[in-house]
Amino acid sequence: MHGVTTDSKPAWDVLGAAAAEAGIEIEGAQLIRDGSNVMYRLSGGIVARIGRPGTADTARREVETATWLASHGIPAVKVVEDLPQLVVAAERPVTWWHLLPPHRPATPGELATVLKAVHSLNVPTRPELPLHNPFTDIAPRIRAATSINADDRDWLLQRLDQLQADYRQLETTQDRYVLHGDAWQGNVAVPDDGRPILLDLEAFAIGPKQWDLVQIAVDYTDFARLTDADYKAFLTAYGDNDITETPEFRTFADIQELRWVAFAASKAASNPDAAREAQHRIACLQGEESRPWTWSAL
Repeated sequence: MHGVTTDSKPAWDVLGAAAAEAGIEIEGAQLIRDGSNVMYRLSGGIVARIGRPGTADTARREVETATWLASHGIPAVKVVEDLPQLVVAAERPVTWWHLLPPHRPATPGELATVLKAVHSLNVPTRPELPLHNPFTDIAPRIRAATSINADDRDWLLQRLDQLQADYRQLETTQDRYVLHGDAWQGNVAVPDDGRPILLDLEAFAIGPKQWDLVQIAVDYTDFARLTDADYKAFLTAYGDNDITETPEFRTFADIQELRWVAFAASKAASNPDAAREAQHRIACLQGEESRPWTWSAL
């Protein structure tokens, strides 16, 4: 556990420094997640969330978003209010959250209900939410993916250019909503005896609501991960037209899928499984595999 390292400084050392400043103990801390954010479970039902270096503004906005959602009656992960939010150690932000009760991922219908509530909110002045940028990190990840061949890299960058042009044609015609930004069933926790709880608030933004609908739509159309009944339950709970039947659907879907390909490519150099998966995903985009596709999680 103590050997967890992300970026330039071991997360355990960051946790120790932040906990000392906050006046809490970390004896017996248990690692929950070692990803882009590192999370530890502490005594007293506290979860420490450690961000990447230089992401203090994002962490601060996440704390503000949680408080704002609670003030509007939308259950979300809760900050520990009697601890200092946030603490920065070695340029990495540390925030403190209440541990979730036992839970399961949301059903499609439960996810839709939460998204409908989020999309009904007025754009706030505080937190100051950024405009959603669906192209963030795609180009750098593709260019850095030296384990895939140059022809495929060039093809992906050309596809990115085309999708950016296609999106610019759509962007001015789309209404703007409060977005979760990474809306899938695993980001809504459903306790055994309570209302669904919204998780991972760092991608909250302002933009077309299609970005919160497209992930589950492509799960249905392009990957067959949902049954007809599951997708119908999602549509019924959300109470809106089916995004898959709109002219702009394919553009939103193609951008989302390119994001997933770029993510796999970014992991390929250090992970043989990711390298194989990236090549498979590229082949799918290039039309070598027929839909529905099967992509493995990374």
